[in-house]
Amino acid sequence: MKKIPLKLVEKPATSEPETTQLPQAIERVVSARRRNLNRNIFSVRPDVDTTTLLAHASETLASLNVMTLDFANQLEGSQRNVALALQQLTMLTELLVNRARDNLDPNGSVAVAKPPVFH
Repeated sequence: MKKIPLKLVEKPATSEPETTQLPQAIERVVSARRRNLNRNIFSVRPDVDTTTLLAHASETLASLNVMTLDFANQLEGSQRNVALALQQLTMLTELLVNRARDNLDPNGSVAVAKPPVFH
């Protein structure tokens, strides 16, 4: 197979050097990302009832509680103390969410008029 030699083509002197174009392009990308930081990529459906939202929040907090406790057990010293503090805050928040669930529905039953939304 015959190889075709590559020829480098020089840019005309009238165009701007590439070194000034690159930082400008990077700045535009960074600026666009900064503007998009306030946009959420996750959302919650508006038709989900409060009891279901609290149930999911409680389950998520329970998982976070277990993960932070496992993580804290792998650490030592002040890092372990910080991880345990995070675990305790998670547990406290889980207790608050569970109490809010109990206040909304003390019997643990779902209202007949509006069925729960399952995901």
